Amino acid sequence: MQDLTIGRLARAAGVGVETIRYYQQRGLLPVPESRGAFRHYPPQVVQRIGFIKRAQELGFSLGEIAELLRLEDGSERGSIRRVAADRLAQIETKLADLRRMQRALRHLVDACEHTGLEQPCPIIATLAR
Repeated sequence: MQDLTIGRLARAAGVGVETIRYYQQRGLLPVPESRGAFRHYPPQVVQRIGFIKRAQELGFSLGEIAELLRLEDGSERGSIRRVAADRLAQIETKLADLRRMQRALRHLVDACEHTGLEQPCPIIATLAR
């Protein structure tokens, strides 16, 4: 496969041209030298963008992704594990928060369902506090 212009790279990677430029500004993608009027990207940049998108889907921030890319040769296992373990801890905290919110809302919905018609549903009053 030959080098790609930014438009072709964007199409091949399934992102917009502005995404590529943004990733370049953040240091996640290289900025190739111009050849003529266009910059030409090596085909392996498509895989790098795929890595970035998959990492984002797992909740990694762009800063964390930059660190993972810095460690991409895989030799610094401890550092890679630390980045992934930190992300996992953040996800577990969010899940605990979501479970707490789920219990609270379940209780409110149940209370509204079982409150007599002569009383207003307690959801509004509880949320107004």
